[in-house]
Amino acid sequence: MAAGQGLTRRVRLAFLLAPPLTWLVVAYLGSLAVLLVSAFWSTDEFTGAVVRTFTGDNIVRVLTDEVFRIATLRTLAVAATVTVCCAALAVPLALYMAKVASRRVRLALVVAVTTPLWASYLVKAYAWRMLLSPAGPLSWATGFTPGYGLVATIITLTYLWLPYMVMPVYAAFERVPDSLIDASADLGSSDLTTLRLILAPLVFPGIAAGSIFTFSLSLGDYIAVTIVGGKTQMLGNIIYGQLVTANNQPLAAALSAIPLVAIVAYLLAMRRTGALENV
Repeated sequence: MAAGQGLTRRVRLAFLLAPPLTWLVVAYLGSLAVLLVSAFWSTDEFTGAVVRTFTGDNIVRVLTDEVFRIATLRTLAVAATVTVCCAALAVPLALYMAKVASRRVRLALVVAVTTPLWASYLVKAYAWRMLLSPAGPLSWATGFTPGYGLVATIITLTYLWLPYMVMPVYAAFERVPDSLIDASADLGSSDLTTLRLILAPLVFPGIAAGSIFTFSLSLGDYIAVTIVGGKTQMLGNIIYGQLVTANNQPLAAALSAIPLVAIVAYLLAMRRTGALENV
C-alpha cells in the first residue's frame, strides 16, 4: 500500500515538473545551444546571409581583436563597479531597515525600494539622461554634471539595479537574531566590532546573492549605455550593433559567449559563499 502511494506521489510530481523542465530544456538551454553553435558559422560577404559551415574565424577574431578586448575589460570593470556601489548603498540602508527602523518606517522603506521596479526601464533611463544632461537639473542645482559617458553609465546602472541588492541584504539582516547583537554588546564590543565580526560574516551571503543580480544585469545591459553612455562602448551595445546594424549574427553570437562565460564563472565563485541559497 505504502509502495503504491509512493509511486502515485512520484507520478504526480513528474507531471507537475514536466512542463517547466521541458520549457527550461527546449526554450532556454536549447536557445543557448543554438547561440553557441551559430558562433561557428559565417556570413556571405555579398548577401549577408548566414552560411552554416563550420569555421572558427569568429572565435579567433573575438579573442584577438583589440576593440573587443578593451570593450570586454571595460564591461567587466563597469559591472564590478556597479556591484560595489550597490553594496555600499544597500548595506547601511538594509541594516537600518532590518534592525533600527520601526515597523511603519520599515514598511515605507520597503515600498520605496521596490516601487521603482514597477516603472518602465526606458522611463528611468531617460530620466537619468535628462538629469545628467549638461543643461539639466543637476547642472542648474550644483553647477556640475558628469554629462554622458562612463560615469553616467555607472550612476544609471547603480540606480536601476540597487533594489536587487537591497532586498537580499535586508533579508539577510532580518535573519540575524537580535540576541547575537545584544550578546556582543554585553561583552563590551563596539558597534563597529559587532558589525565587522558578527554581522558581516552572516550577511555576506546576502550581499553575494545581490551581487549576482547586479553583476549579471550590468554585464548584459546595452540600453542604458546607449541612452546615457555617450561614446562609451560596452559588450552589450557592440553585440547589438553586430546583430542589427552589421547584420552579422555569427559574430554577435561569438561575442555573446563572453558575458555568458563570465556569468557562469561568477556563479561558480559565488556558490562557495552560500549566495545561491539566498537568491
